[in-house]
Amino acid sequence: MLTTFDLDEAAARAIQQGASGFLLKDADPEFLLAAIRTVESGSSVISASATHDLFAHFTSETKPVPPTYSDLTDREREIFALAARGLSNSEIAAREFLSEATVKTHISRILTKLALRDRVQLVVFAFEHGLT
Repeated sequence: MLTTFDLDEAAARAIQQGASGFLLKDADPEFLLAAIRTVESGSSVISASATHDLFAHFTSETKPVPPTYSDLTDREREIFALAARGLSNSEIAAREFLSEATVKTHISRILTKLALRDRVQLVVFAFEHGLT
């Protein structure tokens, strides 16, 4: 979603319904192109300037943790928490002494078990359920 407004209700709904990114129109052209390529490759992008508002929006409406979260292994919960904080696969790998391929595998399993499409939905899920 590309918008001139900071996070508002429409943007929050778009993210909840599966938008793979959220950028403000004042983003640098290079960043905008990189974001488009990132989303096209299957990843997600959230403008750093909008992150605080996004987190505040979703933490104000904490929902009960769904039973599917208990299907995650302890290691998957650790990886989930790091991904929910916005760490990249390479950052998680370095921090946890894992290969990036192993992190990608964990992320993929987490997304599958929680029926999430991408990392943006993972972050939203974490904040909606108070798991950050």
